[in-house]
Amino acid sequence: MKWLLPVLMLFLTACAYQSSVYEPESGASTLVYGLTLQPSGFDPHINSSSELGIPLRSVYDTLVYREPGTGAIVAGLAQQWSISDDGLTYTFNLRPDVQFHDDTPFNAQAVAANLDRILSPDTASQKAAFLLGPFQDYEIVDDYTIRLRLTEPYSPLLDGLAQVYLGMASPQALAEYSLDRYQFHQVGTGPYTFVDYVPGESLTLRRNPAYTWGPAFMQASENAPDTIIFRFFEDPPSRALALQGGQAQVMGELLPSDARNMATNTDLGILPVSIPGQPLQFFLNTRAYPTDDVRVRRALLLAANREAIIDGVYQRFSPVAWGPLSSSTQYYSAAVAGRYAFDPTQARVLLSEAGLVDNDGNGYLDFGGADINLTMIVPPWGLIPQVAQYLQQQWREVGIRLTLEQVPSRAALFEALNGGAYNLAAFYEFGADPAFLSRYFTTGAANNWSGVADASLDVLLSDAARQSDPAARASLYAQAQSAIMDQALILPIRDYVNLNGYRRELSGLAFDAYGWYPLLSQMEITGG
Repeated sequence: MKWLLPVLMLFLTACAYQSSVYEPESGASTLVYGLTLQPSGFDPHINSSSELGIPLRSVYDTLVYREPGTGAIVAGLAQQWSISDDGLTYTFNLRPDVQFHDDTPFNAQAVAANLDRILSPDTASQKAAFLLGPFQDYEIVDDYTIRLRLTEPYSPLLDGLAQVYLGMASPQALAEYSLDRYQFHQVGTGPYTFVDYVPGESLTLRRNPAYTWGPAFMQASENAPDTIIFRFFEDPPSRALALQGGQAQVMGELLPSDARNMATNTDLGILPVSIPGQPLQFFLNTRAYPTDDVRVRRALLLAANREAIIDGVYQRFSPVAWGPLSSSTQYYSAAVAGRYAFDPTQARVLLSEAGLVDNDGNGYLDFGGADINLTMIVPPWGLIPQVAQYLQQQWREVGIRLTLEQVPSRAALFEALNGGAYNLAAFYEFGADPAFLSRYFTTGAANNWSGVADASLDVLLSDAARQSDPAARASLYAQAQSAIMDQALILPIRDYVNLNGYRRELSGLAFDAYGWYPLLSQMEITGG
């Protein structure tokens, strides 16, 4: 009978676990939304995955928003704002009629509490803090007016304040729960309230009937779901099956082959959404041999048949990427389009000029009697392993041996990147304003995984962030994009397109200006 106690303990644990999952009220309309990644955490001030924003965009309001379609900055919790002539002071006049879901009033003190949390030593290295740029301090002018002061002009500030990572949380809840526990007890002001989060199982939201203060695209439609349950479908083939079987009504990141097959299914619809930011790309390490030679880097780009990759891996749902910004990103420069189009003959010429030749006739290039072997770090998401295999075969045709080192997680990817033992590594992030380029291509930047140290590029990126005139910013970012590609610091593959599938009983599926985040309150369950 020694087995009885462990079995009983397991039974009691299972009962406790099941009881923690929210059960919708009888008669309430319920939508199941498929999430494709289990993030390491769901706190927007601390964690940085795009996945967390899918539910939390509707839990938190932001001081300002980007309007879907136009991308214009519009009022949110701040009904008005002004910027000083020197660009160093932003004054926000807040709405006086807003309450958090726990009935705590929203005011300037609440904004201050959020800024204090985001900029505390425990969280200051996270994405939320980065979005504040050269933030210096704040001043509470009165209950509904707050000033943010910067150490230097920073035009992307409003874009940062529009993102879910700077969503306004209840100061009462922040004070009550520790950094580790708050993600399970989140409180915002948005059109949906946070009910519960069970890691690996579900995250549940409930419609906020008191919500009246957001912009029109955040207001609830007549038949908006009362309850939305987010469930995790991390295995890519399971996503289409869940839609077809009715286990979910909407699902992102479908496999391109599944999306193609579903196009003829009258019960299902497909909504491709272009995601602004960086394309799927591979950083080329300028600090490692032989990618420390720009001729080798350019040859690798010329020997990559990206059209074949788009055909074979992405089923033509994604366009070829040509530079460090996807074409849907603000200030994208079309001047980079067509750079390094597939030309294996020219690739061989450049490799020969770099001294890489097949001296022993084994089909691989060598230098000094040793075969050249490139190492590529390959994370598991976004069909990157399949892309890597295509590149491995394509580069084999010009004599390059490529070793693929697969990493299982984001943490393992960062460990490999920080180790520096690679020639190429896949990484990308998303965003509407290209200010994020500074994190990747400025000398000494935390994510400068190409190892570039170019003072002129540093100046371009710094000036582009400081400049307030849109035309001037466009010109500076165009020059920066050209400089990045001149030096062949990345191999861009495809502009990111999220393939969203949905059941036809759902209508009104739409996404915000950042592409990833659904406007949940605009959806309606029509019944067919």
